[in-house]
Amino acid sequence: MTNTLPTKDQILEWIADNPGSSAKRDIAKAFGIKGAARIELKRLLKELEAEGQLERRRKSYRDPEKLPPVTILSILPPDRSGDQFARPLEWQGESPEPRVLFMPRKADAPVAEGDRILARVIEVRGEDYQYEARLIRKIGQNPHKILGIFRKETEGGRIVPIEKGAEKEWRVAKDATQGAKDGELVEAEQVGPKDRLGLPKARIIERVGDPSAPKAVSLIAIHQHGIPDEFPDEAIDEADKAKPAPLGDREDLRHLPFVTIDPSDARDHDDACFAHADTDPKNEGGHIVWVAIADVAHFVTPQSALDREARRRGNSTYFPDRVVPMLPDRLSGDLCSLHEGVPRPVIAAWMKLDAKGQKIGHRFTRAMIKSVASLNYGEVQEARDGHPNDRCADLMEEVIDPLYEAYEATKKARAMRQPLDLDLPERKIELSEDGHVTSIAIRERLDAHRLIEEFMILANVAAAEELTRMRRPLLFRVHEEPSPLKLDALREVAEASGFTLAKGQVLKTSHLNRLLAQAEGTEFDELLNITTLRSMTQAYYHPENFGHFGLALRSYAHFTSPIRRYSDLVVHRALISGHGWGKDGLSAQDIETLEETAEHISETERRSMTAERDTTDRYVAAYLTDRVGSEFTGRINGVARFGAFVKLDETGADGLIPIRSIGREFFHFDPHSQTLMGADTGTVIGIGQRVTVRLAEAVPVTGGVMLELLSIEGRDMPGGASKKRGRPVRRKPGKAKAKAEKGKRKVSRSRR
Repeated sequence: MTNTLPTKDQILEWIADNPGSSAKRDIAKAFGIKGAARIELKRLLKELEAEGQLERRRKSYRDPEKLPPVTILSILPPDRSGDQFARPLEWQGESPEPRVLFMPRKADAPVAEGDRILARVIEVRGEDYQYEARLIRKIGQNPHKILGIFRKETEGGRIVPIEKGAEKEWRVAKDATQGAKDGELVEAEQVGPKDRLGLPKARIIERVGDPSAPKAVSLIAIHQHGIPDEFPDEAIDEADKAKPAPLGDREDLRHLPFVTIDPSDARDHDDACFAHADTDPKNEGGHIVWVAIADVAHFVTPQSALDREARRRGNSTYFPDRVVPMLPDRLSGDLCSLHEGVPRPVIAAWMKLDAKGQKIGHRFTRAMIKSVASLNYGEVQEARDGHPNDRCADLMEEVIDPLYEAYEATKKARAMRQPLDLDLPERKIELSEDGHVTSIAIRERLDAHRLIEEFMILANVAAAEELTRMRRPLLFRVHEEPSPLKLDALREVAEASGFTLAKGQVLKTSHLNRLLAQAEGTEFDELLNITTLRSMTQAYYHPENFGHFGLALRSYAHFTSPIRRYSDLVVHRALISGHGWGKDGLSAQDIETLEETAEHISETERRSMTAERDTTDRYVAAYLTDRVGSEFTGRINGVARFGAFVKLDETGADGLIPIRSIGREFFHFDPHSQTLMGADTGTVIGIGQRVTVRLAEAVPVTGGVMLELLSIEGRDMPGGASKKRGRPVRRKPGKAKAKAEKGKRKVSRSRR
């Protein structure tokens, strides 16, 4: 071919014939375009994009008419081969409807011709259809679900619910058991209308298996902590009827190259970012940072069924194998999620930073964006480190590098502000397909994570300041400073470890950071981080602003995650009301019940945290069951009258050394110094000591890990571990206490 430019029709025809090779360089090569003519080709492609005939996704130009990842389908009759296809009900493209092959799984509810379903679709190539669909659920069906123990009988069986307070059993027909065995944990759903007489009927949809097995863990936690995992029919109906938001009066930001950066397994994307150098000559070296957040308020209006359920849940709850979302999947995984290449409504914060990363200006807008890429933390960091993959290569100059340059500036502001700088490794539990733990590792912390965190903090601060300026009611995220009692306990641990935390001054995060810096790299590093965390009060929501101690911020609100936190939805509504963007802002009832809402969602947050922690403990216990009798190293991170708690180095598991299994003497507990002291030998067991232990027991059902103490700080326990498992013989309290106090003074002198 020559270097002559093709016509627009020729370009479109070639892309249609070559959907798998449609990058700009492929088009240039196909038409023999070289040198300066490439600039003209780029202009032609941009014109086609502006006309809506092409859509640029990462490196390629593609047909913009694509199905969203979660969509509503209508089931068609089976074809001659027995395959079942479905028709997308919301197809708005000008080209013919894509063919969608429905791929049912064994546990799926049966579907028939004409049924409407909510499905997750995946684009495929090289077939005579364009998408494959997996059932999420049938539209109009929202069956009641039960988790319980299956009891087999001659004609089917019964399900005994494990939920507290659930007295009624459920009858399962012989053909609805899915082959469940007696004593198995099963998940089932109601079949047919509720009967006034007899047991309600159910159909088993999943055999979870052994109630103590890993796959059952999160389901047990959901029911144990009363986390709502079924949406009311009214909420489902509202979500199903929701339509994509129009541009309307929104500011059109679809020309800006926003990207989402999330974990690789993220299903929803509620924040997108874009940054560039500030061109204002008065702000040399400054940056402009955009943070766009999904406009959930457009879909979830005050006092609607969706709103009532979102408020009841308070937040999404995350487990290693599943998520209990705050919003139905039609919203959380589709219409509200900022998917790549799909126009989505947002509330966006425009923020102006100076060269030192200080925010010197901001504005908010209700807008429409179109993310150019859905990226994950790992690939973004790899790209920044000089190894971009195909997804990131074309985004380096315009998107990724400017984000990191703005982040470098925010690091300067952070260093001046001195927020609490805790370094607490987070455990990541990897599961196999059948739900068994394959590994427990420390989750890697990358600059890509910190970049997003800093930009989210900036946007949260801007939201709080904006609403305070407008004198609008909102929910602040409050974190108060530690109590004097907890500070004294932290100070004692610091002194016992050879460090100091100054007394007699107004506590600042910088003081705590200096303590943590002293311990960094020493054997007491993790201990001081954990103890500092324990000295903190728990953050909560409140209509009044009491500041955020941990972040060293005077004003802070949650704005950046409305798909998974109700507090953020409240802040969005406050911004809508304050700016007069619509009638879906804070209602009079929202304002009247703001304090009650704050208390409620603070409690649901704690509930989720407890359920998530219990689930992690159970998974870890399940992982350790095969290693009972093995020896581990760890550090004592808690002491109580009944024993000592140890965090194991290898897995991060917390285990208990019962006091009955420590040595062969009576141990005196001192609550003030948080120590156990042997009445005969004066052996002191305290927080921070290195220990070697033997795993005595791991119970997956409870998450309990029991340990036997072998040595402290490299010294074997005097007399060895106790052979007796009974209660130790107590000496007279007077003599034991006197001897313990004498031993304590000796240890204290030797430590100095």
